[in-house]
Order: sequence, then C-alpha cells, then structure tokens
Amino acid sequence: MRNSKGGTTMIADRPLVPGRAKFGALLHSESNIFSPRHHASHIDDDSYSRRHSSSSAMSPRSFVSVSPYAMSPWNNQSSSPYTKSPWITSSPIIFNPFDEDDDENSPRNGLIGSMVREEGHVYSLAVSGDLLYTGSDSKNIRVWKNMKEFSGFKCNSGLVKAIVISGQRIFTGHQDGKIRVWKVSPKNPSVHKRFGSLPSFKDFLRGSLNPKNYVEVRRRRNVLRIRHYDAVSCMSLNEEQGILYSGSWDKTLKVWRIATSKCLESITAHEDAVNSVVSGFDSLVFTGSADGTVKVWRRELKCETIRHFLVQTLLKQENAVTALAVNLESAVVYCGSSDGLVNYWEREKHLSHGGVLRCHKLAVLCLAAAGNLVFSGSADKNICVWRREPSGAHACLSVLTGHTGPVKCLAVEEDRHHRDDVNNDNRGSVHVGGGDPSWVVYSGSLDKSVKVWRVSEHVPELRQMRAWEQQYASSGYASPNGSVVSGRSSVRSAGDRSLNRRHYQN
Repeated sequence: MRNSKGGTTMIADRPLVPGRAKFGALLHSESNIFSPRHHASHIDDDSYSRRHSSSSAMSPRSFVSVSPYAMSPWNNQSSSPYTKSPWITSSPIIFNPFDEDDDENSPRNGLIGSMVREEGHVYSLAVSGDLLYTGSDSKNIRVWKNMKEFSGFKCNSGLVKAIVISGQRIFTGHQDGKIRVWKVSPKNPSVHKRFGSLPSFKDFLRGSLNPKNYVEVRRRRNVLRIRHYDAVSCMSLNEEQGILYSGSWDKTLKVWRIATSKCLESITAHEDAVNSVVSGFDSLVFTGSADGTVKVWRRELKCETIRHFLVQTLLKQENAVTALAVNLESAVVYCGSSDGLVNYWEREKHLSHGGVLRCHKLAVLCLAAAGNLVFSGSADKNICVWRREPSGAHACLSVLTGHTGPVKCLAVEEDRHHRDDVNNDNRGSVHVGGGDPSWVVYSGSLDKSVKVWRVSEHVPELRQMRAWEQQYASSGYASPNGSVVSGRSSVRSAGDRSLNRRHYQN
C-alpha cells in the first residue's frame, strides 16, 4: 500500500492476549540496571525484562493479521528485509543546526551531536529556551547551551530523577523524596541558587505539630502527609493553573501550588510506585504505575479548594506502566510499559482504546509528543519516531539509534532555525520538507550521554537520503565543539521502499 507522504505501508496487528508473568520485587542495585532479566515492582525504569502485554478491559476490538515482528530489525532470520537496508550501517548524516551557513540542501533528519560528561547516568532532562538541563545520579544538574556546558549546580543529596521548569524556577525531584526549587539569578543567568523546597520548611514545621497530618506507611512508620517519603519519580506542570504534580514510589500523587509552595492535596493513587504523571486536556490528569494501571483524575474547584477525583481506569495489566505522554492538540494519551508496547487512547472516542504501537523489544522508558509525532525511548537503546495520520493511524517514520545504553528520558522542542528559514521570504529555496514542522529531540541515556536529533514530519525519498549519505561520507562534518563526529549513530528511514517500515494501527 502506498502513502501520499512516500514509503510503503503495512497493517500492524494487535496480538491475542497470551499468558502473563507477574513482576518480582524491585532490586535497587545498579549492577542489575542493564540486565534484561531484571524484574521490578517499582520499575524505576531500570528493569527491562520483555513480557507479553495484556490489553485494557476497555479495548473495543481486537484483530489479527501478519505480525510485524517477522520484519523486526532484531530478528536475525536471513529473510528479514532489514538485511538489505542501507541504514543498518552507521550513518554519516550529521550536521550542525547552529551553523548559519549550513547548506540549505542538507538533510533535515538525523543526529546533530552528543554531549557526554563522565559523571553518571542521565536520568532526567528539560528544555527552556536555548538552555538544556540534565540530571544524573551524580547529584549534579548540568546546564548546556548550544551543546556546550554553560553552567551547573549541585544538590546535597539525592539522584535527580525529574526536572520541570516554570519561568525562572527549576523544580528537581530526587531519589531521597525531596523536591528542590532553584532560581536563576537575574544578574547572571549562569548562576542558579537554591530557592526552597516542596513543602517549604515553614509548612513542614507547622504540619508536623498536628498528629492528624501524619499517615501510617509500611513497617508501621508514620510520615507527614504533605511530604514524599520515597523517591520522586515524575513531575508534570500545569502552567495555566499554576499547579505542579509529583508522583512517587510511595504510591502517592501530590498537588502543589507553585506560587505558595503549598501542598494542596495528597492522593494515594496506586497500589504500587507511581512511575509517570502528566497534566492533560479537559482538566484531566493521568497517572501510570508499576501496578500496571493508567488512571484518569479530574480536577475540580470546590469552595475555592482544588480537589481531584478518580473518573476512569484506562488500562489494567500485569506489566508495569513506565511512561506517559499527552498530545494536547490531538487529545491523545500515550502509555509505554515494560513489555515494550505503547498503547494510546483518544478523547474524540471518549477515551476508548485506539490501538498499540509496536517497535521495541524491551521496556519503553520514556515518551514525548510534539505536533503529529510521538517519540518512544526504550531499554533496547533505540528511539522510535511515530507520526499520527489524519485518520488516527500511526506510522513508524524512523528508528534513531546510537545510544549504547537504555534511553531514559526525552525532551522535544520546535526547531527554531528551520522555522525561521521557512518564514524567510528572501530565501531562494526552502529546506527539505518545506513547511512541514521540524523538531529538535534531546535523548538522555544510562550510557552517560545526551544526544540531539533533528526530526521532520516530512519523509525524504530514498534517492535523496542516499545522495546525502554519499555527500557526508566523502568528508567529515564538524560538530559544534569543533571536533569531527564519527557518525556512529544512524537513522533507519521509512523512505526505503524495500523495508515495509511503516506500521499502521487501525
């Protein structure tokens, strides 16, 4: 089947539900991070065992056709079309988006560069303007600008598991259960000072005086309700309401007022660790947990008090839910889990199950959505790029490879350089892809590196990709820091007609 965007298509199946294996207990040992047999109950996304999935009880239909796994790049059968693919080898399509003299005929998809600092696994990242913030298990938060280290700041304790930025404030969630707040110095943007924590020290002292503010947790331990007592695994910001959501291994979802640093609500949301939280559309908040569920909470204002109520459970399975993302424009919710699958639900169908995206052989650890694209990072070290078509089907455009460790976090922003080029009427020609949106993708990995990619919603023809590859193979291309990038990363393009690389979901 041909598509108007180019490339061949294939109908992907949704498998019948086989038997399931239950999760074991979480092992907090770093030595088990890369073991594919490591089981988890918390699945701090550091467990990557492959399992079969069980679909939501709300799934309206199931169907069977030829399995795309027969064409998987991880299938070593000689009959696989991937053995003939020119993209299996390392791709020299590497270029500098910050070079104003960049050839206007250069490719618009591929690796831009890498940032490596030998100080720990990269667990979190966030983008604000031209600055990139990265967090690792070294307790440092590094700030990068134009792919060069700009500044950094360090906390006293706690692996940095989540970063959220609101204006001049940076919120960091840590392994020790604390949420720290930092502020950019107005005099020197490279200086970041500790501004406080959530909850504030004043609220913590005031709340600790009242016995009613304590709750009993495991081992008959009493803790203050407004404070996480286990790792803060995820955070999400609702800037319109001025609210920050935080999820933790302590199974709770907490709601914070950014202006006052007050905890508005503490909810025991799941039966196991909360691995992901995202603020969505229509006053909805979505949470995913190691207990295998995705829950929907509605935010309501009652008597000038914000409260959240459980309205729906989208998914219930034995495989841990490890990542969530929401496309606010198309109102679609995406969920990644430890079996390597990505499920999605659509608002226009009353949040009914839309289908399953299959691209990974190990756990999906992170998701990001931008425009019509969805990005999934996995313990298999790859990043799959999906495009949502007007019909609601999803096409796998490409697979970004190059990381040598699990891809732990993703962030996406609009490619400002591409946008400026398209809007410049004085240019004699337009970059490949024309007015199609282009995005810059940041991927953090447990290989201690952050890679930067440019991805367009336009799929170039195979002939163009081969011409570019020959052009960049003839001479090395300088990275932003002046060194020659070796081209170890590659893009498996959907433009190759021989690959049948598009997986569509009905």
